[in-house]
Amino acid sequence: MKMEMKKKISICIVLAASVMLLASGCKKSPAESLSLWTDSAPAKQALTEYIKSVTDKKSPDYIPVEDRIAIFDLDGTLILETDPIYFDQQIFDFRVLDDPDYKDRATEEEKLVAHNSRDLHKFPEMSAAREKMVAGVYAGMSLEEFDSFVRGFMDTNQPGFIGMKRGQTFYKPMVQVVNFLIENEFTVYVSSGSDRLLIRPLVFENLHLPATQIIGSDTTVLCVNQGGKDGLSYTFKAGDQLMLGGDSIVKNLQMNKVVTIVREIGKKPVLAFGNSGTDASMLNYSINGNKYRALAFMLMCDDLVREYGDMAKADKMKKASEENGWIPVSMRDDWKTIYGDGVTRR
Repeated sequence: MKMEMKKKISICIVLAASVMLLASGCKKSPAESLSLWTDSAPAKQALTEYIKSVTDKKSPDYIPVEDRIAIFDLDGTLILETDPIYFDQQIFDFRVLDDPDYKDRATEEEKLVAHNSRDLHKFPEMSAAREKMVAGVYAGMSLEEFDSFVRGFMDTNQPGFIGMKRGQTFYKPMVQVVNFLIENEFTVYVSSGSDRLLIRPLVFENLHLPATQIIGSDTTVLCVNQGGKDGLSYTFKAGDQLMLGGDSIVKNLQMNKVVTIVREIGKKPVLAFGNSGTDASMLNYSINGNKYRALAFMLMCDDLVREYGDMAKADKMKKASEENGWIPVSMRDDWKTIYGDGVTRR
């Protein structure tokens, strides 16, 4: 009987230890979670210290789970933007110059913008006219057709690199940051200047974030039978199908990013990540007047070997970081890799 009792006690101890081990094993250490970052990276050190503090219930910096909101810009913060140009412009160029379903209908102005972008790497100035043009080339496509179109483009080779598709251009160290935050019960949002319907499949396939956490610029969506009727005057009916209307509603950049946070999230982020001046409002809104301790990070495109960096922009963002209290991230110095093994710059 004593032997049996000892066995039962031993089994209970082992089971209890196993449960504790499994529970602790669910969360990786910061070193494991951010293994693609150099140990000396100031941004890595700042982030890991911050997460340790705000997730500790005994800490004065503790943030309840429901208020752990992190927001990321997309182009240049999570994905490639420097070769040859932004993802949304690349797919516009393809639509206008190569898509057999559209290129014969493309206007001379659309062709000129696409050629300048593709051949000269010259991005058109941000303007209402440019946004209307971009939205217009997809007018009439059903939402399903557009999603399929985007996914097909994602599966094409990324110019400027060997071993990478256009849908795989996420910065591996930043993907680790997203996963690290999710492991620590943060709700992660992406806020992009690109159309939200365009980036949903791209972000979902790489970060597995739901559509409700992907914010972007907006264009009109209509019913195929709506005609010219206003949305207030038309009723969706059984069998109706939605399509892209071809008009721009809002460009989600600068102050507009703050407005979409207010409208769609309803809470101020405690972590914000960007890479350019068009993210400045989002970063400053997050860290100023926040009832919780908050941090903002600014990526600098300073890698000229593994990436198509821009030192003038990197220096500008470093200076802006000093002026605004953002934590700079050096792609060159802070990351062990950018796109992972098997991907090289041409």
